[in-house]
Amino acid sequence: MASLSSLTFSLNAIQWINVLSDPSDPDSPGLWRFADPTFVAEYPDVLAQIRNAGFDTTMMEVLDTQTLQSYARMIADAGLRVSPGYAQVPVGSAHGGRLEKGTFERAHWFDGVRRKAEESTYMGLSRIFLAAEVDYAAPRWEHPAVGYDFDQDRLDEQLELLDEAVDVLNAEGVRPGLHNHVGTLVETQQEYEYVLENIDASRLGAAFDIGHLEWAGIDARAVLEKWGDRVQDLHIKDIDLDVARRTREEGLSYEKATNLGLYREPGLGDLDLVGILGALPDGFDGTVLIEVDRASMDPGESATYTAGWLAEATKS
Repeated sequence: MASLSSLTFSLNAIQWINVLSDPSDPDSPGLWRFADPTFVAEYPDVLAQIRNAGFDTTMMEVLDTQTLQSYARMIADAGLRVSPGYAQVPVGSAHGGRLEKGTFERAHWFDGVRRKAEESTYMGLSRIFLAAEVDYAAPRWEHPAVGYDFDQDRLDEQLELLDEAVDVLNAEGVRPGLHNHVGTLVETQQEYEYVLENIDASRLGAAFDIGHLEWAGIDARAVLEKWGDRVQDLHIKDIDLDVARRTREEGLSYEKATNLGLYREPGLGDLDLVGILGALPDGFDGTVLIEVDRASMDPGESATYTAGWLAEATKS
């Protein structure tokens, strides 16, 4: 079993990114600030707050509005290192039609994955989280965590495209780990196991999201015990299990669950994160990326609180 003091931790900047458009109104629409062209000017301050909170590593996230070189300078100026980033693969049938092999559209379908491979190697990273697309217009975004409207043919289409993305990344020396994400076509145990069982372990590792497993009603500790020899990196987040249950039973949307306070700083939710991480195999050398998808306090205070939790959790 892994000792927490031996693990490498990183902090995602997501609590500064996934915010309400009107913080005084919990029902106001959420914003995703990485897509905001003005955010690049605020990014250095966010990275400084991560460093000042006590973290020396953050998830690689190069904005579309900056070059690799400017991002690398920003990271260096903040005194930070980067941990593996995130690539996602959409299915063609959700965007106009299934993609035929050998077509122009199929060839360019993986341009985003190639960009992520380039970013990774430029920043000295050899691993990445690989997921199905987060599509805010998809039915699963409105009915998350239950495998809504499951279709085997659509899952096979997703598998085929993930398999090709794995080849793209491997060719550049980047090893992907399959990442489960609520609201996507790979969110349930049946779905992520289907992908892992159909793409060889020599080409694809596992990179689970602990909070999203539990949100979908899956025992995260049991998952790590079963797939421990394949796990290469993790996302961890604490959640309110009652909100997670209500999401599944009452059909709450992803955004509604978020606004109701699904996400919590580590130690403020219901998950035994220390116990779950203890299920990692001895010698685990991946990164544990901490995420607070929607902070319950000021984002900077959230980062400081999280650093305090981590210091306490890794004392022994």
